Amino acid sequence: MADIPGFIAVETGADSDLPLAIAWVLTDGRIKHTLIQPDDDWLDDEFNELNGYSLEELHSFGASPLDVIRELENDHFNATLFTAGVSGDEAALARLFDTYGIDPFVELAPADSLYPALSAGEWSRARNELFSEMGLEPMRPEHEVEVMLRLHERLGSE
Repeated sequence: MADIPGFIAVETGADSDLPLAIAWVLTDGRIKHTLIQPDDDWLDDEFNELNGYSLEELHSFGASPLDVIRELENDHFNATLFTAGVSGDEAALARLFDTYGIDPFVELAPADSLYPALSAGEWSRARNELFSEMGLEPMRPEHEVEVMLRLHERLGSE
């Protein structure tokens, strides 16, 4: 499929902008996904909601925030990326970039803006139906990106 938009999703801790995992689509349609090692400054003395992950798991299997930034830069420098949850994803990405004093080099936009013929409600309903059809979880970033990509393929062929 030509012209695949750059879809992105970030999983955060409940009621926080603590980035736990991230996924985005590459120009060839493959999806890149990783857990994120939390920076020590992100963890406060209070309980951090980690959505079922353990700190050990995030540190063992996650990429460092700087590595995530570098990968994103290699794949989508100066790009507009499309997300189902702009404000949450923006806050989580801001935390990644702020950790290193880096200005964000990507801009986020709502994924439903790619389909001006659909209302936001119609796009959301179609997205939710696709999650159900595919048996995927809306809060997992790799699932979010997969659904946005498949929905784009469907809407592009109509």
